[in-house]
Amino acid sequence: MRFIHKLIAIAALSALAACGGGPGRRVITDISIGSGQPVQGSFTGGTVPMLGDTAPHVWRNGHPYNHHVHGVDVSRYQGNVNWHAARNAGVSFAFIKATEGGDHSDPSFGRYWAETRAAGIPRGAYHFYYFCRSGAEQAAWFIANVPRERGALPPVIDLEWVHTSRTCRYKPSVAEIKREAGHFISILHRHYGQRPIVYTTVDFYRDTRLGDLNAEFWLRSVADHPSRIYPGQRWSFWQYTGTGTAPGFSGNVDLNAFAGTQMQWRRWLATRSQR
Repeated sequence: MRFIHKLIAIAALSALAACGGGPGRRVITDISIGSGQPVQGSFTGGTVPMLGDTAPHVWRNGHPYNHHVHGVDVSRYQGNVNWHAARNAGVSFAFIKATEGGDHSDPSFGRYWAETRAAGIPRGAYHFYYFCRSGAEQAAWFIANVPRERGALPPVIDLEWVHTSRTCRYKPSVAEIKREAGHFISILHRHYGQRPIVYTTVDFYRDTRLGDLNAEFWLRSVADHPSRIYPGQRWSFWQYTGTGTAPGFSGNVDLNAFAGTQMQWRRWLATRSQR
């Protein structure tokens, strides 16, 4: 098998040399095939940031590096971050955890919020939704902790099942989830002037029929392209790995791709940034 992998790597390099590289082409060395052995491959689709993965996936239906715009989402577990190095490496946006439920705030939020602004990275705050508090309570807590700031990205509501929660095992009905999350979204929309983005996972999306929600989506899909995992669902952001690496980070970080081109990204910022 190792001999076969070497042949694949050589073939990939030869193909790249034959094409002459050229603008918009980059060699990615962290793609694995089958056994997890590293194999080189070339991908086109704009400038690829210097991002990697400590547990790379085999992307058979659309590689995330084919997208032009990449970013991160972070919480206190990322520790100290060199945001200038991240920006210079191609990190184009950041979503920062701010709050959870109605009484928890991330201790690194204020620092990351200031540091990303100083580095010139567009960033927004996200709230981890808690089923044992009302949507209105959680919205008030988010507003108390996240400033309304010109140029910030829309707020994000993170909706997912948390079966291992030590404080809330309550599993509300689909109708209750949508009603209370709708209250949260409406309150934040009025306060920040931009409708929140909805982050979700595959099982939560399917179990709650979340596609019925009138929302802009940020979808988690670490095993296949969102078009296959969430068929028919439009999305703006794709979280494609939780084991990513990027300059400026000392450990793993979640990596995300924006759905459009660089020009579409600039247009999205112009329309969706807070005013």
